Amino acid sequence: MTSPIRIGTRKSPLALWQARQVQSHLSQINIHSVLVEITSDGDANQRTPLYAMGITGVFTKSLDVALLENRIDIAVHSMKDVPTVLCKGVKQAAVLKRGPAEDMLIAQNYRNWDDGAVVATGSLRRSAQWKNRYPHHQIVELRGNVQTRLDRLKSPGTDGIILAAAGIERLGIKPPFSQKLHWMVPAPAQGAIVVLCRAEDESLLESCQSFNHRPTQICTAVERQFLNTLEGGCTAPIGAFATVEESRINFQGVLLSIDGKHKFTIDDSCSIDFADTFGKTCAEAILKKGGQELMTSIKAQMS
Repeated sequence: MTSPIRIGTRKSPLALWQARQVQSHLSQINIHSVLVEITSDGDANQRTPLYAMGITGVFTKSLDVALLENRIDIAVHSMKDVPTVLCKGVKQAAVLKRGPAEDMLIAQNYRNWDDGAVVATGSLRRSAQWKNRYPHHQIVELRGNVQTRLDRLKSPGTDGIILAAAGIERLGIKPPFSQKLHWMVPAPAQGAIVVLCRAEDESLLESCQSFNHRPTQICTAVERQFLNTLEGGCTAPIGAFATVEESRINFQGVLLSIDGKHKFTIDDSCSIDFADTFGKTCAEAILKKGGQELMTSIKAQMS
């Protein structure tokens, strides 16, 4: 009897939900699987701000190690958490159809956000975009899983929190005072789930292609290329969102200073035939506008 495919996942309710989606897809092609729960560095350390931990890979490294040590066969991640350069020996097997990509503001009660407020987020990108729009607001740190973050609203002194809409909707949570932030450019690949396998496991890589969603794969590749070109190894407030419409790709990108006072944006489109280099082209346009000097400043602040 063939051994079941071992699906590696973080232990949070959202991560388990995502892993079960992959498990369901495998079941549809008659592949039996089991879930293997693994604690990531990002989950184990709930006190240090994500930017201080380096962000890149803090939620994925533990699963990469388990994959390479043959303790699991598949790693399932929120794609926005995955470094743009994959660990050697690990390969992208599939990207599931994207869920909602927007960020969501959740509040204690209805309020006029033009007034003063204290807003919690653990994301440099969300923080910078919020400060750019509401410079008179105070931003405070927010860590933990979705439910832990929602519980933060019960504490006095926090008027609102910002989360990914995908997580809220996937867990079936409907906070009474919530709204999608359509003006906020999401994280590259936000709302997408990615499946990683060992590069040598050709049979499993081929099987996973049966549920790969090509439009999501193309869009997330453009967004991650934009991020990779801008970052240069440095964490920065960067947003990117691509969509496919018939034979064209539409793209929005943003780079901000950490305090939100400076912002460089791009809104462009191209034929899908040029998708392989479009993210890089958009990033280079941002760098030429003044983004290069801003990235140099950010690197100095983060070092």
